Amino acid sequence: MPGIKDAKCVLVLGATSGIGRALALAIHDLDTAPTVIVAGRRQERLDELAKQGERIKTARVDINTSENELKGFVQETLSKFPELDAVIFSSGIQHVFDFTKPETIDLSKFQDEITTNYVSIFKLIVFFLPQFLKLSDEGRPSFIIPITSGLSIVPFPRVANYCASKAALHSLDISLRTQLAKTKVNVIEILPPLVESELHDHQGITPALAKAWMPLDEFTKNAMEGLIRGDPQVAIGTAAKTVSKYEQDKQETVQRLHDQISAITSSN
Repeated sequence: MPGIKDAKCVLVLGATSGIGRALALAIHDLDTAPTVIVAGRRQERLDELAKQGERIKTARVDINTSENELKGFVQETLSKFPELDAVIFSSGIQHVFDFTKPETIDLSKFQDEITTNYVSIFKLIVFFLPQFLKLSDEGRPSFIIPITSGLSIVPFPRVANYCASKAALHSLDISLRTQLAKTKVNVIEILPPLVESELHDHQGITPALAKAWMPLDEFTKNAMEGLIRGDPQVAIGTAAKTVSKYEQDKQETVQRLHDQISAITSSN
């Protein structure tokens, strides 16, 4: 089965910290020597990353932007890197919302969170797909790799909108994989548990979470093993237990229903 080892040029969105940064460096170190494009908002961190390897390139982007800006970013990236055949969507933000105190809920934060974690990723997938379908027609594999969360399946109410945005992306991943099953476009979903990162720093609870989270190095090792194998879902730690308990046979069920409906509609 094709895996990330077969990619020639990998774009990592949200690569300036945490999971995105760790995966970008790990992919760069693969024996297959892919080009890795690290993308994010903070130029100084991109510049620091570029010093880590000769095949690391940079692209500054904030995906919480307009549709035209996103389309322009994709066009510019493909013009510079026509061999691009994999995108990892690691950008994400997380906010706390207390629905017992609705007056405290900042709807601008809600909008930023849903846009960054889902809406912009949906749009970017649409914009990158022509390139990947073209590669498929040429017999080459490509990879769409969204990062969701174990919370996409069992939510943590304190971060309700984060969980909802990841649940939307998780559902989209299943549908994408089903629709693209007859192509060489591979949809690989990474489902992390609570992982060491900067995601929670602004919430003021990092010291407490640090007692429970999975170290970033351990997560990266496990994630890379799944990416190299080309597992459709790379669920790690407690997220793997959640998937096993609540998601058994879900992909197969969706594929079967899709095939049944397709057969009915095509016969009319």
